[in-house]
Amino acid sequence: MPAQPVMFIHGLWIHSSAWQPWQDLFTEAGYETVAPGWPGDLATVEETRADPSGLDDVGIEAICRHYAGLIDAMPAKPVLVGHSFGGLIAQELLANGYGVAAVAIDPAPIKGVNILPFSQLRSAFPVLGNPANRKRTVALTAKQFRYAFGNAIPEAESDALHDAWTIPGPGRPLFEDATANFVKGSPATVDTHVADRGPLLLITGTEDHTVPRSVTAAVAKLYAGGPAVTDFQEFEGRGHSLTMDSGWRDVADAALAWMKEKGF
Repeated sequence: MPAQPVMFIHGLWIHSSAWQPWQDLFTEAGYETVAPGWPGDLATVEETRADPSGLDDVGIEAICRHYAGLIDAMPAKPVLVGHSFGGLIAQELLANGYGVAAVAIDPAPIKGVNILPFSQLRSAFPVLGNPANRKRTVALTAKQFRYAFGNAIPEAESDALHDAWTIPGPGRPLFEDATANFVKGSPATVDTHVADRGPLLLITGTEDHTVPRSVTAAVAKLYAGGPAVTDFQEFEGRGHSLTMDSGWRDVADAALAWMKEKGF
């Protein structure tokens, strides 16, 4: 029987190669794994930093279509594992039939979430603070990364993650997400009550500044009462770096256990 494919989807400001430890773990567990970048990402962190122009004005819809096209070319539908904006993309793909299940880790809020904690606003301010950023890429400084991603880990570890994995990110997805509740047909819209989707696991870190626990809990409430399975799991004391910091294995093991429980 062919191995179940798993597709990892990165979030804003992080290169897809940061998923490599997860890919190694999931491959060892018997899965076929892929971790494609966003449209406009280059092959390495260094190359993307040197020329991020391919990411200029790339929005949520273009990212979804990019991954949908890749999935169409696969021999079987994958389990989708996404972090941050990748978690939002994973939910959209799942709702539209492009995955058999999804794990959304600290996912960017979908349309319908009506809360905006201060830490979330502050984390996004390097982009949202300048309207011109909508059509260009923006890089985070080590200090900005420390607040948005690395607040729950030692500063030295946060700086090392910044050095290793960060790339400039397109501003457009943040502007689209920030205005989702005021835009008809927003690309951040997800059908939370589609009947025939696979199971979804929402994961949150309780100390996340970029996507606070209250935001992920609000996403879970949008799915409440729907016909498909939606589970929720939190990691105490963890921030937005939880997929790539020294505690990544705890989160990866939880995702693996959930997948096996659901029969994947």
